[in-house]
Parts: sequence; structure tokens; C-alpha cells
Amino acid sequence: MADVDPITLQVIQARLAGIVQEMQNSLFRTGYSTIIRESQDASCAILNKQGEVVAQHVVLPLHMGAFPACAAAILKTFAPPEIDEGDAFIINHPYLGGSPHAPDMGVLTPIYYRGERVGFAADMAHKSDIGGTVPGSGSGNAREIFQEGLHLPPVKFMSRLRPVKEIEALIAANSRTPAVVIGDLRGQVGAARLGERRIAELMERYGKETVLDSTELLSSYTENRVRQTIASWPDGESEGESFVDHDGIDLTRPIRIHVKVKKSGARVHFDFSASSDQTQGPANIRPPLVRAACAYCLVVLVDRFLPVNQGLARVIEATFREGSVVDPRFPAAVNTYMPTALTVTEAVLRALAPFVPDKRIAGGSGSAALVLGGSTGLTTLSPSQDGRAADSDRAYVHYEILSGGTGARSGKDGVSATAFHLSNCKTAPIEIIESEFPTRVERFEMIADSGGAGRWRGGLGFARDYRILADEVRFSMRTDKHAIEPFGSDGGLAGGKGACIVNPGAKDEKWLPSRFGDYRLKRNDLLRVERPGGGGLGDPLQRPAQNLLDDVRQGYVSAEHARTDYGVAVSLRDGEPEIDPAGSANLRGKKSK
Repeated sequence: MADVDPITLQVIQARLAGIVQEMQNSLFRTGYSTIIRESQDASCAILNKQGEVVAQHVVLPLHMGAFPACAAAILKTFAPPEIDEGDAFIINHPYLGGSPHAPDMGVLTPIYYRGERVGFAADMAHKSDIGGTVPGSGSGNAREIFQEGLHLPPVKFMSRLRPVKEIEALIAANSRTPAVVIGDLRGQVGAARLGERRIAELMERYGKETVLDSTELLSSYTENRVRQTIASWPDGESEGESFVDHDGIDLTRPIRIHVKVKKSGARVHFDFSASSDQTQGPANIRPPLVRAACAYCLVVLVDRFLPVNQGLARVIEATFREGSVVDPRFPAAVNTYMPTALTVTEAVLRALAPFVPDKRIAGGSGSAALVLGGSTGLTTLSPSQDGRAADSDRAYVHYEILSGGTGARSGKDGVSATAFHLSNCKTAPIEIIESEFPTRVERFEMIADSGGAGRWRGGLGFARDYRILADEVRFSMRTDKHAIEPFGSDGGLAGGKGACIVNPGAKDEKWLPSRFGDYRLKRNDLLRVERPGGGGLGDPLQRPAQNLLDDVRQGYVSAEHARTDYGVAVSLRDGEPEIDPAGSANLRGKKSK
């Protein structure tokens, strides 16, 4: 390996980060679906010739594990002479590749420089619909991946710059929204082509060997940086666990994620063997994603500015039990993997907390995926069999990603109504939802008292009300924390649970579980989604009274909960909240006994 001077190395690192960011911007701006264009459910990366990550723009940290697994499948399926300049490979198979679930379709294109393959440009993005039993392809009641939509092993979507029409036709024929899916896929190819050009330009300026050597040096730097920090932690063992509500089939049985961490010197080992057996429903998650969740936890505990590359993967040592929820056997269903992945993250952070006590965090809301599908009731012209125009309803899939409140952190309150941990996707704007789908958003606000009480308060969840404007809508939900609340830590209280309610307060009110598929809604139904708040951290009686007063003024905490949870008496004077010092001292004195 040639020497690369430090300044050149930093410049190349910045250029690599800029390239994947440019790819990401291109992907978001060319997205047909609101999933990509608004929610930004996608990631981009540059991989080396062996399929290892050398740079990634992290929107979804799980893709740190997904990209190498997808590349490994391509390299296993296609011999080097079969990989040509101008090709574009696609794959979305969770078992034959690394996609978290079938809607997450990966596109990888080989990068060539002066006739030599030097790496891959890659991106992965969620698709609005690829078939399956429900619109959006994400049934919370699926029992095997065959019910979750079209699964593609590594295949060529383009061959030497020419589209493979048969593959494109196959995908379109298996989607309820073919134009949107194909448009998004073409956008992914375009973003990858941009990455190809930029890497070639980088090599033209600095030289191929300098760039390739720099990527290896950057991976070594990341690995060494993480190992040095781990070495500073005390040796020992610790355990952590967290629970998923259920698997969508057996609604009475929580799913246990358990991890034992053994830290020795500069090495750390994660053992997930004691986790629950694989589930009947789609709550399972594959090992490459679990390893990526572990890598995410190390990043947040070591240095959030670490370059994201294969150096992280080299640090992760993990043990799994085959047939468990984190190492399921084919064809176990996996499409509602994200609540499980976030539970993995919480269990790992709890297990690592004794090693890094100044970076504790309570339980958070997790994430939610909401899907409403049907027809708009509008008509479009499409060719009939005899060649004449025929009217047809326009199918749609309204897909949203929602989060909630984060857990309180050491020295800080939780953050309200935000994405966090493994999901950095954005909440779709109301204006976009109402302009593209037969849905009206009538309420969108934070829920008072949903943040768990503590010295540091958990972040608040939120409520979002949807009025259904179509005659028949098929509704599916993939989420968590409706039965098991986000945990508090170090004496902090749990956060508020989530809920999904159809027609709240009416005679036909219906409470739905956190995971299900294909519930039928009708015109004028009101759908309310309540997202959980985060757990609190530390003794609530230690929260400064002034902070409670600010919380009450902001509407985050009610006067009643200030009294019952924190022992702070708040009264109104001229319509403004103020603290009653004597009453507060009396309350806290009683609670502390």
C-alpha cells in the first residue's frame, strides 16, 4: 500500500462523503414516490471491488449491513467476466441478499476506471408496492416471505446501458403502482451512475492507487478509532434486553431481544443466543442487519462523526442462534423488521451502558409504517384490449413513516416527535399527503404527558388524525409500543404507549393492535394514530421546579402530572402557571419518604 499524505487523505475522505451526499440528493429529487421524495427512505453508498462499504450517507444505518450482503450475493451469482461496464444489478431478497425486506430494493452498478472495475455505486430505497397480500406489500399478518411480495435474487436491470425489458416488465406486472415503482428504480440507477462518474473523476485527479489506498486507510482509521475507545472501557460482561409487543399473529406473546456483551481489551462480542425463537408473524430480522445495529450503537458511543465504512463491520463480533428471531430460517416472514431492529438497538445500548455510564438513554417510541391503499375514485385513460381508450380507477398506495419521542439521555431531555436511532426518515408534509392521496389530515399535535417523567424528561409523542375520503381503503400498520411502553431508566418513568384507533369516541370505535394487515376503512372514517413518548431518566423528584414550570407553560406536562409525577405544585395566577414553593416542598417531602 502506497503512502498517502494526511492532507490528501482528508481531501479524499471529504470528496467521498460529498459524492454519496450528491447521490442521495439526486435520488431524493428524482423520486416518483412520496416514500423517497418526502420521507427520504433511502441510502446511498460507494463500495470497493470486494463489495465492502468505503463511504455511505447514513439515512438508515441498517443499510451498513445490507449493502455488503447484497454485493456479496451479486459477486457470488455473476462471475467477473459477466459484470460489464454499464450494467445495473437489482436485488431485494432478504435471504439471498441483504435487503431488510422485499420493498427495500437495492441497485448496484459497477464502477469502471479506464476499463478496470474498481468498485460499486449502490443505493437502496423503499418501493411503494411490489405485490403481496396487501397494498404496500407489508402485511403485519404475513407468515412467510412469499406473502410479502415479489422477491428478486441478483439480476441485471440494465445490461451495458440497455434496460432489460423483461425484468422491468416483470416488476411492473407485480406492482399495484407500476409507474411509481419503475420511476423510482430508474431514479436509483441515475443516482448510481452519478456515483460512477464522480469516482472516476476522483481517480482521474488523484490517481487510482491513491484513491484505493485512501479508502483502505480510512477503514483502518475507523476500526482503530473504535478499538481504542473500546480499550478504554473496563473489561467485563453485561446483559441487556428489550421487548417487541408481538408478532402480529400471537398478540399475547411479547418477543424478547436479549444480548450478552463481553468486553475484553479492544474487542467486544455480542451474543444474541437467548433471544426469542423466530416468530410466525413478520417480526424476524436477519443477522446482517443486527450487526449493523450493533455498529450504530458503537458509533453513537464512540464518535458520531466517524467515517462510515467497512472498518465498523470489522469490529463487530456477534453470535446468533439459528432459528431465533434475529437469525430466522427461510422462509420466515421479515417485513415488519424495523420495530425489532429498534428493539435490538435498545437492548444493545442497555447492555453497553455499564461500560459508558455517561451516555445512557431511556427507551424510545420506535417507528411506525402506515399504509393506506385503494383507488382514488378518479379515472385515467388506459388502452383497452381492442386499442380504444377505457376508463379505470387510479390505484394508489399512501405510505408514511412515523416516529415519536426519544428517551431521555444523560444530561438532556428526550427529543419530541422526531425520527431517531435506525430511522432518520422524515414525516411527510400534510400538504403533500392531501394533494396526492384521498386523505385529509385533521390533527397533528404533540401529546401532553406522553414523555416519561424523570430528572431528564422523555420526548413527547404525537397524534395524527386522518379523514378517509375514498369509498374503500385497505389499511395496514407496522409498529410497536402499544402494549409495552418505552422503558424509563435509573428511576425514570416509562413513556406513554402508542395507539391506533378508528373512529375514536364514536359508537363503532375500534382499537387496533400495533401490527396488522388489511383492515378495511370506508369514506368518512376517522383514523387516529398516537405515537409513544420516550422514557424518563433519573429520579423525577430531582427535576428542577423551573424546568417543570417551563414544561407546563409549553404544554408538555399538565399541572396534574407535575404534581403526581414530579411533586411540583403548579397553580394559575392571572391565567399564567406559577410554582407554589411551599406546596412543592411538601409534595416532594412526602414522595421522598
